[in-house]
Amino acid sequence: MTTDEGAGWLKAVRKTAAAILAPLLLLGLAGCSDASGDAAADRAPPNPLLYEIASADGTVEGWMIGTIHALPDDTAWRTPAIMQATDAADLLVVEIAALDDGKGVAGTFSDLSTTPGLPPLEQRLPDDLATLLNDVLARGGIERTRFATVETWAAAIMLAQVDATGDPSNGVDRALIRDFAGRPVRELEGAAAQLAIFDRLPEAQQRTMLAAVVRESEAARKDPSRLQRAWLAGDAATIEESTREGFLADPALRAALLTDRNRRWAAALVPVLQKTPRPLIAVGTAHLVGPEGLAALLEAQGYLLRRLP
Repeated sequence: MTTDEGAGWLKAVRKTAAAILAPLLLLGLAGCSDASGDAAADRAPPNPLLYEIASADGTVEGWMIGTIHALPDDTAWRTPAIMQATDAADLLVVEIAALDDGKGVAGTFSDLSTTPGLPPLEQRLPDDLATLLNDVLARGGIERTRFATVETWAAAIMLAQVDATGDPSNGVDRALIRDFAGRPVRELEGAAAQLAIFDRLPEAQQRTMLAAVVRESEAARKDPSRLQRAWLAGDAATIEESTREGFLADPALRAALLTDRNRRWAAALVPVLQKTPRPLIAVGTAHLVGPEGLAALLEAQGYLLRRLP
């Protein structure tokens, strides 16, 4: 690899690491582009998922908002209810607090994702995906030789970014962290722990993930703003449907990347909610919805959740 190629590869790694730092791909694989034409003109006012969390006697203990990791510039998403919750909360709880430490995260990503002597990328995929893989690589301007030492999970994440649009610097979690300057910000996982979830996946599951990313790439390009529209509208049904598509349709991957984490987070959040400072909990929207989502898990702990307009 030449010096210029090496610099370009490092830049790509840093960009990829920044892009995956919040909600762990779950609303990122289908892209985050802005809707165009009549769809944009007809869009209803924003209404992202936001819940008030109260104890059994009705005392408000905190709030919970579903986030999305990247948005186009000038996307309007702050509702009066979101601004009120942001002002009223005493602390912010996010998946990762150090979202702007791009250099540190890139180093962690590189350390975890690099192993010498790996098989060529095409050998880690079913034969029928060869053409689609070539198309994704071509769109991204990526030489397949660059994956010679990149583990399969990391290759999946990097290829998922080829067709993604929107800017991670506009991510909702980043914006909320800025809003809480001067107030405590706590994290549920941290960057290293979140990336380690991928790194611990068995190779068979990593290959399932890679195959799903490649297989879904064409479908995602046909309607890249689908999940962004669902997020802006607070369309819980569409968001929950997305948690059963692509690589999340695989039971083992769904457990490792979504439902097991939801249970760990719910257990960690109960002590936070029991204390006097009231939190605003901000995690990827896919983690909130469905019978195994955080909203349902907190309700099972006796909390009363009310969707705010």
